[in-house]
Amino acid sequence: MNQPTCAQALATAQTLGLERLDSQLLLLHALGKPFDARAWLLAHDTDELTEEIARHFRALCLRRATGEPLAYIVGSKEFFGLELQVDSRVLVPRPDTETLVQWSLDLLRAPGMPPTPEILDLGTGSGAIALAIAHSLRAASRQARVVAVDVSADALCVARENARRLGLDMQFIESRWLEKVSGHFDLIASNPPYIASADPHLIALQHEPLAALAAGVDGLDDIRQIIQQAPGHLQPGGWLLLEHGYEQAGAVRDLLAQRGFLQVQSRLDLPGIERCSGGKWLASAA
Repeated sequence: MNQPTCAQALATAQTLGLERLDSQLLLLHALGKPFDARAWLLAHDTDELTEEIARHFRALCLRRATGEPLAYIVGSKEFFGLELQVDSRVLVPRPDTETLVQWSLDLLRAPGMPPTPEILDLGTGSGAIALAIAHSLRAASRQARVVAVDVSADALCVARENARRLGLDMQFIESRWLEKVSGHFDLIASNPPYIASADPHLIALQHEPLAALAAGVDGLDDIRQIIQQAPGHLQPGGWLLLEHGYEQAGAVRDLLAQRGFLQVQSRLDLPGIERCSGGKWLASAA
């Protein structure tokens, strides 16, 4: 019995409801080829798959058809130019979060920032934010102390492995936000849970850890806690930056201002949505 060709396998995947790009990436994964080899698929669309690869590819497609994130299926996700290992222990890093990383780097390069800054990533998950900042600073030949915090020991295992693979020296702390963190930092960045607990969008995210997504009735419970605790761990002149939902910028700015942060502002992501908000802490004590 003839096995399907690459073209036929991709066509069958689309009948399962998969987008063409997803099916192409899954086929490349099944073939053991890099994700930038999509042109190879076009040049070899009449090549027959072996029975083993055809079976493996169909199994991958069925997982994707149930809504499982592509990153979990292939085991990795690109973020800020880094290839990060991810699985169901952590959220899949989103392109929106690159806005938070870029804002962090802009502040770390600004006049007045110490030559060797202290940086804290709260709720690190796969380590995406901390690793992207540390990698970018290393590329600029700049020293920094980067600390990554998560309440999940499983998530910290993923983050540690990503740091090891990238050769980045970081400190990891298992803590509920700042409860077990000591010291003061020049920058605290966080992508905390910010989805309302009854938000219907959570249904589409059922494969990802709920504790890393939902935060109370209005989605702001964890953000409130971080804003309350952060001044006790910021150097005078230090910044707190928070990612949040697309309709939460005004509420987060209000919370920052009420706590005493100055220069409170928001930053837009690529689609033009207020994706992150932050402020500067000038008081010498919390």
